[in-house]
Amino acid sequence: MKILEWAALTKSERIQLLKRPQQVDRSVYDEAKAIVEKVKLEGDSALRHFSSTIDNLELPQFAVSPQEFAQALQSVSERQLAAIKLAILRIENYQRACLPKSVTVDTYDGIICQRIPRPIERVGLYVPGGTAPLISTVMMLAIPAKLAQCTIRILCTPANRHGEINPLLLATAKYCGIDTIYKLGGAQAIAAMAYGSESIMKIDKIFGPGNAWVTAAKQIVAQDIEAASIDLPAGPSEILIIADSAANAECVAADLLSQAEHGPDSQVILIANTKKLLNEVKQAVRVQLATLPRKEIAKQALEHSYFLYVDNFSEAFAISNDYAPEHLLLQLNHAERYVEKVKNAGAVFIGAWMPETLGDYVTGANHVLPTNGMAKRYSGLSVNDFMHFISVQQATKKGFDTVADAAIELAQLEGLQAHGQAVAIRSENEEID
Repeated sequence: MKILEWAALTKSERIQLLKRPQQVDRSVYDEAKAIVEKVKLEGDSALRHFSSTIDNLELPQFAVSPQEFAQALQSVSERQLAAIKLAILRIENYQRACLPKSVTVDTYDGIICQRIPRPIERVGLYVPGGTAPLISTVMMLAIPAKLAQCTIRILCTPANRHGEINPLLLATAKYCGIDTIYKLGGAQAIAAMAYGSESIMKIDKIFGPGNAWVTAAKQIVAQDIEAASIDLPAGPSEILIIADSAANAECVAADLLSQAEHGPDSQVILIANTKKLLNEVKQAVRVQLATLPRKEIAKQALEHSYFLYVDNFSEAFAISNDYAPEHLLLQLNHAERYVEKVKNAGAVFIGAWMPETLGDYVTGANHVLPTNGMAKRYSGLSVNDFMHFISVQQATKKGFDTVADAAIELAQLEGLQAHGQAVAIRSENEEID
């Protein structure tokens, strides 16, 4: 990893440095679009085609069978189950506290306005396959969907080369209230949920992260009024750490590697006001990397990652807010004092005892977060994202009379005669009950 001095960089070098590694290029987008369109037109036939040509699988059916669920539940050890249930409980507790409530504004002059939450009826959850069974992602998607009381909750995830899904993933989904899982991955899974097929129910909104093809497919279906909306842009994992001399170099190195091992397109950044710490962390990264089973993946991520030396923390937070990281770790003395300086971040982790890993699994907060700078305008996933809100408005005769003249005047200002007439007719009608 390169150690760079922020003050020595030109404006153009700084802009280039804060850019993410290229994610969805035009060829990937075009490939994803072709897949989406074929699934939209041909349904199951297209899904079987892509399962065969992309995944080299000939599946008798897409849905996970009751027998597969039963076998998965039996294969989970007591220790594994205890960890899963602990995480589920903490996520449920946090997300339940985030459940939105109805809002009523009564001005006591005969006008009442309400905002009432309602669950999105049909939701589709996507869990990437890749090289690790992401059971935590199952929890982060399925638990808020359940608490929001979404009527239909389906999950798509790719099967392995034997046509199987990791039993821990199946068991976790079952414990989180998911009964319908399809062995589908990639852009074709997104298209199947967005448009439906003979086997797959069409849903209203898609949730979950994925690779470049999944990300592209989500963007494509979100632009089609016939398809489905999406949660947020969730691309490759990223972490930015701001540290000072109080930070432990080995802990900082471990935190960086925890994200670098996600994938070759992940990005990790360390900003510090001490060159001694930067060099110590760089050495610690080398030592820890050598022992990791996923070291080859992490190495590729480190190639487009870097360390930054800054003169002061005003610079550090300005850089961070411009970058808008998915995960921001504050490894600083009295770190909690600096939270007010954070303007843009998916999630913030404060102090020496708060590795990002805890947020991935057991704190209860959601780990599906905006990446690629989208934290400037998106929030991390929550139970609110599985709901929509209905505006309810009511007026008595007294309330109508209070605002009628203003409504007519505003309609006239906009040149909308029928709008004003809808009010005026009522004002002149004495027979309305």
